[in-house]
Parts: sequence; structure tokens; C-alpha cells
Amino acid sequence: MTVSNAGVAVTSEPDLLERSSPESMGELRTLQHRVEELEAHVRFGEQRRRAMLHIMMDLTETNRRLSDQRRAMIHIMGDLRDTTEEIRRREQELREKQEQLVQTAKLATIGELTTGVAHELNDPLNNIGLYIGNVLDLMVLETWDRERIERDLGRAKQQVGKATEIINHLRTFGRAAPRLREPVEINGIIESSVSLFSEQFRLREVELVLELAVENPRVLGNPIQLEQVLLNLLNNARDAVAILDEKRIRVSSRVGQGWVQVWIEDSGPGVPKELQERIFDPFFTTKEVGQGTGLGLSIVYGIVKDHEGQIYLDRTDEGARFVMELPLEGKAV
Repeated sequence: MTVSNAGVAVTSEPDLLERSSPESMGELRTLQHRVEELEAHVRFGEQRRRAMLHIMMDLTETNRRLSDQRRAMIHIMGDLRDTTEEIRRREQELREKQEQLVQTAKLATIGELTTGVAHELNDPLNNIGLYIGNVLDLMVLETWDRERIERDLGRAKQQVGKATEIINHLRTFGRAAPRLREPVEINGIIESSVSLFSEQFRLREVELVLELAVENPRVLGNPIQLEQVLLNLLNNARDAVAILDEKRIRVSSRVGQGWVQVWIEDSGPGVPKELQERIFDPFFTTKEVGQGTGLGLSIVYGIVKDHEGQIYLDRTDEGARFVMELPLEGKAV
């Protein structure tokens, strides 16, 4: 028994336990145990609440960071889109400049061929004048030999066709090449290219040897561009043998496993070993100043690569041998 400050007698818990019945004591202990469990649950709930608050704060921070990253990604995507459009524009501009360069080189080649073509045109023009002169003489003499007149006029017409063919060939070659690919007979390209050089070779006493594959292989390509490749190579071969006593150029086509090869060989001095790695570089030339731009082989290399082929300087004991390889029709990717 204890007395409170107010003078009231208060029964303490031990006294209460001593005076309580065993049943009351059991209930009291059960109640105390339950209170302890409730307090533990409250503490656990408080811990979970704090943990959830912490998680919510982390989620809020994460959402903020994700929002910042999303805005950054949107900005990056915008920059990327602008960059992609700029790259496309630059690539288109580069293609146009390359096409202009190829066209310029092509016109330069035509300029170099002018002398030979003038001589080649001179023959049919002279023949036309001769045949028409014969007909005029017969008319003046009033000798109406119908058979002879028809023969001479027919021959004059043939010479007109020959001159027209030469002019049309130059006109076609000088035209900007379309980007389309079509089946092309490689032997026909070789013969067409050689025909433009035939008069120059004759005037310079260059022996030309043609060895064309009997299979007459076909490739998928642009005939104007492929002819430009061969004209550049023939032009270099002609210059290589210019000062020699024995001037010989050999052009041949060979068929391999899925490929066709075109060889252009000359009897010239060849390419020095230390320069062989640079011959396809832009603006590199072994010719004297004013005699070459150094773009010919560079353009040739680009055209062949664009046709999914390859071109290289092959090893040979004499002169130079350029080999162009192109996939046969149906083998191109």
C-alpha cells in the first residue's frame, strides 16, 4: 500500500498481483503481452512508414532525373535529326561534285582525242566529196550512167553513216552518264573504246593487239562510265609508249569464276616500285606539268568500285599491266 501526493491510498501493481486471483493474473499477463505486441506492431508500422517515405522520395528524385534525361534525349534526337539531314545534304553535294569531276575528266579525254577523231572524220568526208564529185562530173558530161551514179551515191551514203557514227559516239560519251545499270557486253565496250583511239594509234605507229573472250561476257553496269575507264587506261598506255621504238598495247578480256577481267598492257617503262602504292591517289601523276591532272586513275578507281569491282596494277616483267575485275551479270550484289 502506498499513499499518493494527494493523500489517497494507491495499490501498487505487485500488491494488486498479490491480492488478485490466479485467473485475474493470467488475464493481466495476457493483456500485457498483447500490449507489447501492439507496441511492436506500431514500431514496425512506423519503420515501414519511414521506409515508404524514403522510397517515395527516391522515386520522386528518380522521376525528376528521368524527366531531365527525357528532355535531354529529345534535345539529342533533335540535334541528331538535324545532323542526319546535314549529312544527307553533304553527301548529295559530294555526289554532285564527283559527277561534275567525272564529267570534266571525260571532256578532257574528248579534248585529247580531238586530233585523232578529226583525222578519222577526214577519211569519210574526203570519200563523200570524191563520190559526189564523180556524180557531178557525170551530170556535167551528161553521161547518165544510172548504175555508176547509184553506186557512188550509195557509197557516199555509207561514208555519211560512218561519220555520223563517230560523231554520235563522241556525243554519247560526252553526255553525263545516268546512274542506271544495265546488262553490258564487255567486249563491245572494249571495241567501242579502242575505236576512238584507232586513228591516234595509227598516226603514232602503235601496235594494238585485241584478245577478246569468246564467251562475250556481260556485266551489270553503266556503259558510258565503263568506256571512260578504258579510255583513261588506253590514254595512259599510249603516253607510256610514246617515245619508244617498239610501241605495243594489248587489250584482252578473260572470264573467271563469277568475274570478268579486262587487261590493258603496254610495252612502256612501267611504274616505279616506290610509286605503285600512290597511282590511284587523287592529283598524283608521273607526267610533266601541264600534261596531266592526276585525276584519271582516281576517277577510274571510283567508277570501278561503284560497279562492285576492283582495279589494280599487276606485276609484269615488262611495261605496265592494269587489271579491271567486274562481277558477271547475275553475280553483282
